[in-house]
Amino acid sequence: MLNKIIHFSLHNRILVLVASVLLLIGGTYTAMNTEVDVFPDLNAPTVVIMTEANGMAAEEVEQLVTFPVETAVNGATGVRRVRSSSTNGFSVVWVEFDWDTDIYLARQIVSEKLAVVSESLPTGVGKPTLGPQSSILGEMLIIGLTADSTSMLDLRTIADWTIRPRLLSTGGVAQVAVLGGDIKEYQIQLDPERMRHYGVTLNEIMTVTREMNLNANGGVLYEYGNEYIVRGVLSTDRVDQLARAVVKGGVDKASVDKIQGNASSTGQLVNSAPVLLEDIADVHIGAKLPKLGTASERGKSAVLLTVTKQPATSTLELTDKLEASLKDLQKNLPPDVKVSTDIFRQSRFIESSIGNVQKSLFEGGIFVVIVLFLFLANVRTTVISLVTLPLSLITSLVTLHYMGFTINTMSLGGLAIAIGSLVDDAIVDVENVYKRLHENKLKPVEERLSILEVVFNAVRMPILNSTLIIVVSFVPLFFLTGMEGRMLVPLGIAFIVALAASTVVALTVTPVLCSYLLGRDKKKEQKESSDSFVARKMKQWYGAALAFVLGHKKIVLGSTIGLFVVALVCFFTLGRSFLPPFNEGSFTINVSSLPGISLEESDEMGRRAEELLMQVPEIQTVARKTGRAELDEHALGVNVSEIEAPFVLKDRSRDAVMNDVRKKLSTISGANIEIGQPISHRIDAMLSGTEANIAIKLFGTDLNLMFTVGNQIKEAIQGIPGLVDLKVEQQIERPQLTITPKRELMAQYGITLPEFEEYVNVMLGGEAVSQVYDDGKTFDLTVKTSDESRTTMEDIRNLMIDAGGKKVPLSYVAEIRSVTGPNTINRENVQRKIVISGNVSERDLRSIVNEIQQKVDASIQLPEGYHIEYGGQFESEQAASRTLLLTSLMSLLVIFLLLYNEFKDAKESGVVLLNLPLALIGGVFILKLTSGEVSIPAIIGFISLFGIATRNGMLLISHYTHLRTVENVPLKQAVLQGSMDRLNPILMTALSSALALIPLALNGDLPGNEIQSPMATVILGGLLTSTFLNGFIIPIVYLLMNKEDKE
Repeated sequence: MLNKIIHFSLHNRILVLVASVLLLIGGTYTAMNTEVDVFPDLNAPTVVIMTEANGMAAEEVEQLVTFPVETAVNGATGVRRVRSSSTNGFSVVWVEFDWDTDIYLARQIVSEKLAVVSESLPTGVGKPTLGPQSSILGEMLIIGLTADSTSMLDLRTIADWTIRPRLLSTGGVAQVAVLGGDIKEYQIQLDPERMRHYGVTLNEIMTVTREMNLNANGGVLYEYGNEYIVRGVLSTDRVDQLARAVVKGGVDKASVDKIQGNASSTGQLVNSAPVLLEDIADVHIGAKLPKLGTASERGKSAVLLTVTKQPATSTLELTDKLEASLKDLQKNLPPDVKVSTDIFRQSRFIESSIGNVQKSLFEGGIFVVIVLFLFLANVRTTVISLVTLPLSLITSLVTLHYMGFTINTMSLGGLAIAIGSLVDDAIVDVENVYKRLHENKLKPVEERLSILEVVFNAVRMPILNSTLIIVVSFVPLFFLTGMEGRMLVPLGIAFIVALAASTVVALTVTPVLCSYLLGRDKKKEQKESSDSFVARKMKQWYGAALAFVLGHKKIVLGSTIGLFVVALVCFFTLGRSFLPPFNEGSFTINVSSLPGISLEESDEMGRRAEELLMQVPEIQTVARKTGRAELDEHALGVNVSEIEAPFVLKDRSRDAVMNDVRKKLSTISGANIEIGQPISHRIDAMLSGTEANIAIKLFGTDLNLMFTVGNQIKEAIQGIPGLVDLKVEQQIERPQLTITPKRELMAQYGITLPEFEEYVNVMLGGEAVSQVYDDGKTFDLTVKTSDESRTTMEDIRNLMIDAGGKKVPLSYVAEIRSVTGPNTINRENVQRKIVISGNVSERDLRSIVNEIQQKVDASIQLPEGYHIEYGGQFESEQAASRTLLLTSLMSLLVIFLLLYNEFKDAKESGVVLLNLPLALIGGVFILKLTSGEVSIPAIIGFISLFGIATRNGMLLISHYTHLRTVENVPLKQAVLQGSMDRLNPILMTALSSALALIPLALNGDLPGNEIQSPMATVILGGLLTSTFLNGFIIPIVYLLMNKEDKE
């Protein structure tokens, strides 16, 4: 098979070259048009169901809205878990499906289930709405609007009606959430005193105001051969016109007499003029209350627009489009309105990450060139070997493109790790061809073979098997599920495809180029050796060292075994973590205080945090969201502020800046502080439902008891070193005012329950009765009591309610009390839960979790029916480690079979596998010296290292066997000569693979390199030890094993 391929290539040389040039051109074009993103699509298929339930308390929302919705979706196919959060007036349910579920199918299933539920929800509750389909990396841009003279009301109107529709119309935008400023509405504020004076009931007002601003339709009129549409234009946007609506008609004289005859004693009807809306109410334009949230930028009130993109949309392109739209919009905005887009831009992180990985790729390539040139000392051989690089990389990118992956830090990282190994096959080929051609020239003319024949005979190496072995060692990656699988599979695909491509190139393009470039060697043919100066020096030193080592076999073997044992012991003392910490260049800071705090107080606390952050020199700008936007799934109460703070590191490390921020913010009294980063934050939230590395979930029934136990847990684990930002979810009671009807008295006054309900809804809550159309924009027209008449609890007690033609104070017919009730109720899988969360700083994750579990088990006595679950990154780490362990054992077996297939000898295959412990030594020691912890990428580094390391052993053993069987060289000489012959290709392949990884290993703290860096570090360390020891240990063991054949 291989012979046929090589034969075909050598006899169709032009065809092969043209094909490879075409591949380069076409591939580059495809790669340029592939989407670029930070990470692969990490999103667990999740459907968000949001329901607005105006004015309901948290318990009512939980019982009447959240529970029916949860119950409906819980048994759906493929549902992994259901989480929910019920707060005042709002319910959010997150339905998470299995990782391989198609998101559109998931949405379809949920919609069907919801169709049944909508009917059974109480009246006054909004329709359950599915949140827009987006992903954790979906939030891509936060736009800030600030103004000097424009009011916050106008600024919000500009955001809602000018900017938002324009941004939403851009292809690829899923949602634009607007937060901050004042929402404009037309208000009819009733004055209870004036209503009593004119004898107007609430019912009369509602009859007039409901739908009062809609046009009437008068059909059509035919006249003079024309058709006229008849419209009653009742709608107006002028406040004075709205105020002149008649509430109660005037009374004519006859009916006045009639009334006076019957009821002259009342003296009620003094004036017979009609009562207008403006007589009993103030009609004006104002800000909608209560406000759900507010926003600010650099400590100044602002309106923030958060843009979320749809999945499979290029962030970079979309950001450019949005910037262009904003630039265009800016021309027509008031001159004092400033639009800023530097608060949070995902494209900034993408550009720096991809830039860093590309730089590592490029620098790695340069190292490869240097190694080749030093060893081959010949421009032509170096060029032939290097041709493999662009061809393999382009093939890999094209394959990823057609498999539907994006270009991201992971796929580029796979290529950066592979880059050193890509030239391996070509090096071995070229080196062999070069040597054979040289030998061919030294022969007498009549014995010389044609160039094509020499090349054909020389391109013979265990090429295919060695590539297969590396591919097999990467297979465990594909068994990873969940988020780590999504993250690392593209890396594996990129690596494997590039490697396979390099093998194909070594069998086709390399022989063709060798025949063209090396055949016509014009050099003097008297030169003895074809080696470069470096190669000759190396051989000299190695020859001496090998002779010495073979004389002291036992000492060398013993000390190597000792090293291996030490490495094994070290391995088990290393810390464990899931993924290395990212460096995203931005902090996301959560500042939360006690529930029940007013928005003003919370705003003040947030502003204080912003001022403190602005004092940190590295921080560029800050923006804060307090509370939530309408129909926004990040349902934060008004007691929570989220601050985005992009930073640029100068003289201090990221940890130092973070500790400085922690220290500054800890001076705010009564606030819980949690510091994360935008993307890591969201990955945590996706894994455990909590925006922190570790989540301890306590399940139970009584919220107060859960809060008490939660605080006991917090106290028990407070002192653990490395555990920071520890907090218990603030699910505590908040003040409420309850109005309970006294039923006997209501019956006495003839007040029905629906009337009572309407009274509380309208007079205290306010009801949107109609819409006002103003310049193509629609605003609510709301009826409620004037603010002056409901400022205190006493005012509410004294409000007058209509009682069968009379008016009586509310306190006569209802009991008004101040009580407390829960603020937020969170549930998971239909059980109430409270979360104790924390982050990890400067210590590994697994050891902290183990310590937490020990302390909780020892000191916490849970009430009956309560239980604890732990969630967060370490769950994924444990699952992934188990999977990798099992699958790598299987891939080792497959590697052994491949070796056996190559050598047809179990002993020789075993000798080759000796490289694995040798590689482990370096990998473990380098980890111990650098990060000190094993993360999932580091484990993958070890696995791929095994594949790369066995290649060297194969080269040696296959050559020994060749010398002994084909050329009949005696054992000891075969070992010495074989080792010398193979020194060059082995050193070149190992050094090019290892040195190409140096840029990745060194720049591990730069954005984009964080995940590949531990892999690169492990492979680098392992290759250095395995190559160095391989040159000595394998000859020793081979000699010892074949001693009996010697005689």
